[in-house]
Amino acid sequence: MKNILVIDGAENCAYDIFAVSDKHFKILFPGKKQDIEFIEDVLKRVSKKDQKAIFDQIWKNPVPKKKAKGIHGILFYELKKRKAKFYPNKRDSDLDGIGR
Repeated sequence: MKNILVIDGAENCAYDIFAVSDKHFKILFPGKKQDIEFIEDVLKRVSKKDQKAIFDQIWKNPVPKKKAKGIHGILFYELKKRKAKFYPNKRDSDLDGIGR
């Protein structure tokens, strides 16, 4: 199992963490060393059947932040227009060179 942080565009976003199987993680984050994804890209790339299976699993597996053993990926909702420019390779390390 892998943990993903879900960040949405809402002002009151809670930054929830969810557990997902390794198989579903690879579908959500298909690139080599990829750990960033945008829901818009998932919805274009992944079949409706797989979307249902993946998100049914995710929403049933919240992980309390205090119990999380790392975050393996970040899934952005409604933020592609604002955030994609910072993640050209869809890796969290893309930010390393811009003042972080």
